[in-house]
Amino acid sequence: MERTLHLNGTIAEESWFDDDVTPQLFKEELMSGNGNITVWINSPGGDCVAAAQIYNMLVDYPHDVTVKIDGIAASAASVIAMAGTKVLMSPVSMMMIHNPMTAAFGNSEEMQKAIEMLDSVKDSIINAYEIKTSLSRAKLSHLMDAETWMDANKAVELGFADGILGQEERSTNTEIPTVSTLYSTAAVVNSLKEKIAAKCKIQQKAEKKAEGRRVDELYDRLNLMKY
Repeated sequence: MERTLHLNGTIAEESWFDDDVTPQLFKEELMSGNGNITVWINSPGGDCVAAAQIYNMLVDYPHDVTVKIDGIAASAASVIAMAGTKVLMSPVSMMMIHNPMTAAFGNSEEMQKAIEMLDSVKDSIINAYEIKTSLSRAKLSHLMDAETWMDANKAVELGFADGILGQEERSTNTEIPTVSTLYSTAAVVNSLKEKIAAKCKIQQKAEKKAEGRRVDELYDRLNLMKY
């Protein structure tokens, strides 16, 4: 008999408010039975190490694992989703991938260690994405750099998902036009900055030289702020 598990909320090593998903809690539920399972995911992500543990549990599970995303699978939650034998997304759900982040304190050597650690974590995350999507590591790295948001159609197009909930039941003889959306936070922010900078350039022509100098300084700052 197929079982249903739910992964809702933040992923963490320990639960402080009884609303986090921890590897231990998930393992207890996963191992409470056998047979094929469906895992519903609606999570903003969380601790990447905890997510890696849950990912490995699902990969090692000896039966089929169908992952269904009904809300959001962002950050570390998107890594867990890659463990599915089949990954299906709701037509109104989203998936987001980005670079790992951390907080660091100390001298320059400690900062360098943090940078190297983040690079290693990113490589490990790319491993999961690469296995599922077959995209190049360079392409995946670029998508992570840009903090990429994908709707269901784009996720299927890129290989992060295998299908869209409801559509697999429709007749294959009926062709339904689809529109896929990929949203890059970095690209949007940089585009906005470029528009502001261009506007400043236009205004500069009508300003005095002294004021124009200040506009040039603003333009340079905007360029430095780009991702």
